Formats: sequence, C-alpha cells, structure tokens
Amino acid sequence: MISTQALTGIALVAFGMVLSPGPNMFYLVSRSVTQGRRAGLISLLGVATGFLCYLVAATAGLATLITVVPALYTTLKLAGAAYLAWLAWCALKPGGTSVFAPQPLPPDPPRKLFTMGLVTNLLNPKIAVLYVSILPQFVDPGRGSVPAQSLELGLVQIAIAVTVNGLIALTAGTIAGFLQERPAWLRTQRTVMGLVLAGVALRVATA
Repeated sequence: MISTQALTGIALVAFGMVLSPGPNMFYLVSRSVTQGRRAGLISLLGVATGFLCYLVAATAGLATLITVVPALYTTLKLAGAAYLAWLAWCALKPGGTSVFAPQPLPPDPPRKLFTMGLVTNLLNPKIAVLYVSILPQFVDPGRGSVPAQSLELGLVQIAIAVTVNGLIALTAGTIAGFLQERPAWLRTQRTVMGLVLAGVALRVATA
C-alpha cells in the first residue's frame, strides 16, 4: 500500500535516527558495556515494546490528524524537518561525546532492565517527534487507508531500529574499544549520519 518512495524515506529516517546518539542508544550501550550482552538485549526488549506503544497510538490518531486538521499536519511536518536538521547539526558540529564512552551503571535484575528500556523509550523526545511529526508526512491518503499505511511505515521503522540497536547491544564492547583507538572512524560515522539526516530534513521540508 505504501509507495517505494515512502518506504525509502522512512527507512532513511529510521537509520539516521537510530544511529544518532540519544537516550535509547546511551542506555543500551551502557548496559551492554557494564553488564553484558544479555542485559543489553533484555533492555532492548523494553525499548521495542515502547516503539509498539507509540505505533499503536500513532496509527489510531494519524487518520484524524491528516483528514481533519491539514494545517496542523503541515505544522507538524515542518517541525519534524526542523528536528531532523537539528539532529544533523548535532552530528556534524565539532566536539561532542561519544555514545560508546558511557558512564558505569550498577547491575540491575532482568525485570528492571526491561522496565527501564521501556520507560527510556517512552520518554524519549526523539521517538515522540518521529511518530507525531515525521512519520505522517510519508502517508498518502490517496493510496488507501491512513491507519494501515501508518502501521506499515511504523513496522518498517521498528524493524530497522530494533535490528540496529540489537547489533549495537551485541557489539558495544568491541565497538567502544575500536573507536577509542580510532577517533577518525567516529568522526566519519558522525559525518555520514549528519549528511543523511540533513538530506531527509530537506526532503521533508520541501515535499
């Protein structure tokens, strides 16, 4: 139901946002580095549940947002573009702290790991902006059911976010050691991520 252009657009947004340091990445990396891969993956289950909560809420509300309040939709779209541009600037500006140099955390039991992963995602402003401001602009009412398109787009984003975060959780210790010895690689990653986010921000603003 969704177009190839919309699929590509949401995939680029998902990749750019999941690779930009934020609460989810900091928490998952910190847990994986300080408590091991299993703790990181349990935390990731909580994060994934948070994504599903946002998706259910977005799917239920986007149809009304798009068809009843088009002016608000345009405002949200521009706000989403501005937020992506800000993330691009954060990635490209000089300085900044690497997510792979997290602060040590005390060990937590599995239930708390899951709960903290869930709460961290639900309170993550980056994810709220994604579902409220960015995802709606890839929905085309002319292609059929708005809730169905929202669901498809959201599942694409969740699949990418969970896959990338899972790989990060499994390899956080190795990546941290690698980047500490090779700062040029970290700068390259931030540059590529920033350029992708800037390009998507421009597309969102001008579409």
